[in-house]
Amino acid sequence: MITAICAIALVIVHLFSGKLQFLNNKLRSRWLSFGSGVSVAYVFVHILPELGKAQVTLQSSLDIRLAFLEHHVYLVALLGLGVFYGLERFANKSRQHNQKTGKGDITSSGVFWIHIASFAVYNALIGYLLVHREESGIKSLLFFSFAMALHFVVNDNGLRENHKQVYDRIGRWLLVAAIIVGWVIGIGTVIHQAAVAVLFAFLAGGIVLNVLKEELPEQRESRFWAFALGAIGYAILLLAF
Repeated sequence: MITAICAIALVIVHLFSGKLQFLNNKLRSRWLSFGSGVSVAYVFVHILPELGKAQVTLQSSLDIRLAFLEHHVYLVALLGLGVFYGLERFANKSRQHNQKTGKGDITSSGVFWIHIASFAVYNALIGYLLVHREESGIKSLLFFSFAMALHFVVNDNGLRENHKQVYDRIGRWLLVAAIIVGWVIGIGTVIHQAAVAVLFAFLAGGIVLNVLKEELPEQRESRFWAFALGAIGYAILLLAF
């Protein structure tokens, strides 16, 4: 029941993040940077240390294929980062091409579907990990859900910028459905803890890239101190509890 409530909360974030008034005024970049800081803090303070422990404690119990992934779990995180970097470059190239050819500041239809399909898998993974995480318990669930909710606000901003109105008409609904699908699969299946570690590793790489692509470009007008406040504040909470 608690994981269902968290899944619904994440759905609500996707549906209504574009209507949040504080994201439509001069404080927008500060809130997005704050959310980015929280997401990154969760990756570095919680996910990566848990992956390190899993790599040590589970390696001896795995078959050879999973053992390779568990031993090289950080390569999976790198893979996640690389995949989403490639998607972002793909979308940017499409927007630039359409601008040059007079088709508007928007991606092509084909790129939209590839981008949304990829983020649907990403969201389904997050929905699944609401049920199966490296660390069980309500506290872990709430920390994960809060970090992912703010991360979704950041992702929504980037996807809306790339795909404009078509994201609100179609894309966000598909991403909402993906969260529920992932949660349902999580409720109905149980996988090896090592596989959970691999999924978390891929998610960690994706989060880091999706945050950095929003924070680093100069045109984003990101706010370092808001990012630092989110990262330091959430890191303190994670370490304290």
